[in-house]
Amino acid sequence: MIDLRPTFARTDNLIVAPGRLLADDGPQPGMAVLLQGGRFADIGTAAALRARHPDARVAELPDHLMMPGFIDTHTHLTQSLGKSLVFGEPSEIFRRIWVPLEGSLDEHMVYLSSKLAALECLRGGFTTAVDAGTRSAGHIGKLVEAARETGLRLVVAQICNDLGGAAVVPDRAAILRLAEAHLTAYQGDPLIHPSLAISIPEVASDAMLRDIAAMAAAAGATFQTHVNEHLVAVERSLVAHGRRPLEHLAHVGALGPQVLIAHSTLITPSEMNLLRDTGAAVAYNPVASVWKGNAVAPALQMQALGIRFGLGTDGTRADGFRLMDAAEAMQRTAYGLASGDSSCGGGWLWLDAATRMAAEASGLAAVTGRIAPGLAADFLLVDLDRPEFTPSHDLTWELVRYGNRDQIDAVFTNGRLRMVQGWPVDWDARALLAEIRGLAAPAIAKAPIQRIHATADSLFAGGLA
Repeated sequence: MIDLRPTFARTDNLIVAPGRLLADDGPQPGMAVLLQGGRFADIGTAAALRARHPDARVAELPDHLMMPGFIDTHTHLTQSLGKSLVFGEPSEIFRRIWVPLEGSLDEHMVYLSSKLAALECLRGGFTTAVDAGTRSAGHIGKLVEAARETGLRLVVAQICNDLGGAAVVPDRAAILRLAEAHLTAYQGDPLIHPSLAISIPEVASDAMLRDIAAMAAAAGATFQTHVNEHLVAVERSLVAHGRRPLEHLAHVGALGPQVLIAHSTLITPSEMNLLRDTGAAVAYNPVASVWKGNAVAPALQMQALGIRFGLGTDGTRADGFRLMDAAEAMQRTAYGLASGDSSCGGGWLWLDAATRMAAEASGLAAVTGRIAPGLAADFLLVDLDRPEFTPSHDLTWELVRYGNRDQIDAVFTNGRLRMVQGWPVDWDARALLAEIRGLAAPAIAKAPIQRIHATADSLFAGGLA
C-alpha cells in the first residue's frame, strides 16, 4: 500500500490522475483533475491536462477512485460523548438524554465532543457535516474550533428556540441579536458556513419560527428544524394547533427553499406537496429510522415529486458508504418489497444523494458536492484494489453495497490532505481519544439523563445472557 503523504504534501498545481473519477455522468476512466488554490481548477482527460498544464506535477493513482467527499446533511456534533446511551431506548430521546447531556457540558467537553465527532466524520468519508446546533450554553465557538482543527467543512447552526429545549433560552430580542451575529461571524470563512435552527417547531413561538426562517433566507443561509419525526410530536402539534408540524410551519410562513427539514418520516401526501411547492429540502436519515424512529421517510416518492433531499446520519454512525447502503435498504424494506420495485432508485440515486444532492439540500451547491471546476477540492481517494471491487462490473452499485470506510485511503478538504487510512496527518487523534476516555464518564454521570432500559453490559453481568 503506497504512502500518499509525500505525493500530497503540496497540492497546488498538481494533476491527480486516478484509475476512475466520479464525474457527473458516473465513474469515468482516463480522466484527471488539476488542483490549484484548494479548488478543482481544471478537469479533462489526463493527456489533455498534461498538455494544458505542462509545468504541473502529476500524481498517477491507477488503483484509486477519486470521488467527491460525502456530505452529512444532518448531525449533532455535541452528542458524540453519549453515542450508545440511546441504544434500545424508545423515541424522543432528545428530551431524556440529549438535552440533559448537551446542556450539562462545559466549554472543554463541548470541544472534545465536537472534535471526536469531526474525527469520526472524516474517517467515514464525510468532508462536510451539517450540525443542527448545540443545546449547550453558548459554546458554539468550540464546534467551530474543532472543525477548523480537523479540517471538516461545517454548516453550524445557532439554535433560536424561545420556548425551551435548550440549556439557555434568552429573550426574543437577544435571540435575534445572536442570530444576526452568527450569520455575519463567518463571512468568507473557507470551512465554516452559518445556519439558524429551531430544534422542533413546538419550542418556538409562531413569530420566532417565521422571523428566523426569514432571517436565514435573507442571508442565504439554511434554516434547520426537526419535523414529523415521532408520533407523539405530531399528536402534540395537532392538539396545540389543529395542524401537523409541517403543516404548521407552512401556516406561519416558515417554509421555503432555505429550509432543511430533518427527518419528515411521518409525512402525508398533502405535506409532500407542501415540501415540493415551497422548495424546502429534507435530510433523509435512514439509520436513525432503524435505530430510534417511528417510520422511514418516503425518499423515492420525494425524488419522483422533485422534493430536494440529501442523506444524513443524525449522529448515528459516521460511515458514508454504509449510509448509502442503509438509504437503499430502508427504501427497499419499507416500500420496494411491497411494490415489487427491484431497483429502489438504483445505485446512482444514493451515490448522488450522498454527494451532489446533499450539497444542494444543505445550501452548498456552489461550494462542494461534485468534482467540477471552481468548486472546493473536497474529495476522497478510495482504494479499488480490494476484494469487494474485484471483479468490477458496476462500480456505482458496488460503492453503495460493498463500500466501507476502511477502503478510503485519503480524505481532502479545500485541497488539503486531512487523513490517510483513517487517521489525521497533522494532529494526534489518539491523544484526543485518551483524554476523552478519562473525562467522559464523569461528564455523563453529572448529566440528568433518564434512561428507560439498563445497558446491555449490565444485563450480561446480571446473568441474563
